[in-house]
Amino acid sequence: MDARFLGIPGLVGVPPVAVVVDVMRAYTVAAWAFARGAERIVLAASPEEALELKRRHPGWVAVKDGAPAPGFDAVNSPALLRDSDLTGRTVVQKTTAGTVGALAVRDAPLVLCASFVVAGATAAVLRERGCDSVTFVVTGEDGRAEEDLACAEYVALRAAGAEPDPAGFLRRGAESRAAAELAAGVRAGSHPEDVALCLELDRFPFAMAATRERGPDGSPLMVLRPYRPSA
Repeated sequence: MDARFLGIPGLVGVPPVAVVVDVMRAYTVAAWAFARGAERIVLAASPEEALELKRRHPGWVAVKDGAPAPGFDAVNSPALLRDSDLTGRTVVQKTTAGTVGALAVRDAPLVLCASFVVAGATAAVLRERGCDSVTFVVTGEDGRAEEDLACAEYVALRAAGAEPDPAGFLRRGAESRAAAELAAGVRAGSHPEDVALCLELDRFPFAMAATRERGPDGSPLMVLRPYRPSA
């Protein structure tokens, strides 16, 4: 498999397959939302768009990075979200890097959003689809986020049929700048257990695929849904 690892600023053209990686914390939070029953996640381009979607659809759950803010129902923390009952709900998510990365490759025929908690299922989808050219979008720190790069490299190896020891990849995530900032409480809207939850390998049996859909009022949306590989 031909794997490229690019930050959001390095994206040029439309890749045939894109795997958008945000370990700490967008796509760990998204996976937890699905595990707690969410039907779909709408990826918003801005806080203003997220709030407008919430205004038009009051039953939707709006999630953002950073500290709690008026109009938003939750923050981008897996530990703070894991006890929520989201059965049948639509979540609107806006984050600094993860949602930006997915929207940057929205025209790709296949867009998967990934983190360590869905790494194995993501690799399984790439294998069953026979993907021979994959662009991994390393969303954090303009492509330099060590936790995102480690996860991307791990998924790429597994998608190619290898069985790498995950310990070193997880260690890189644990020693990353993002992990240190979360552990120190530097990032607003965080919880002391966020890092540990972000480093749970294969916690969930599904991947997450993002596609263009029409909202209830016909407006175009980028929507993330769980996707279970056949094997």
